[in-house]
Amino acid sequence: MYIDFDKLPDTARVWVYQADRPLSDEEVKTIDESLQSALGQWAAHGQPLLASAQVVENRFVIVGVDEGYTLPSGCSIDASVRTVQEIGRQIAADFFDRSVAVRAPGGSVQTFVLTALRAAVAEGVLTPDTPIFNTLVKTKAELLSEWRIRAADSWLKRYFKAIPV
Repeated sequence: MYIDFDKLPDTARVWVYQADRPLSDEEVKTIDESLQSALGQWAAHGQPLLASAQVVENRFVIVGVDEGYTLPSGCSIDASVRTVQEIGRQIAADFFDRSVAVRAPGGSVQTFVLTALRAAVAEGVLTPDTPIFNTLVKTKAELLSEWRIRAADSWLKRYFKAIPV
């Protein structure tokens, strides 16, 4: 069953999918409609899942499920991944992008491929205080409190070892 994302409990499990490019408002509308339809029928072993999704910053698709209502199974999680992959194919976007997303000085979302991180740090483009989007959050509570964090407070801290934080 599909519900508003705000109605999911803080304990809800979340998955963050990062697009490899900015999404247009029309694409966001398409994504919202597709996910609402798919998640409205999402089930684990025949039991409906209480789920929701939202697109944030025209870049991130966040899917959430209330595990206290019904636990998702491996097969149901795989089905949600396939849904996101199919939406990506339809709009020519890769939601399995593994680059690092940061808040650029102008307010937009900027990404760095993993192989470019050392150079971005060396050039001062990526600093310990650069706000990053923490796509590793696991629950809605973590999403609310740890979605935007300093680069030095993330797994990126290893790139700043030689720089005082």
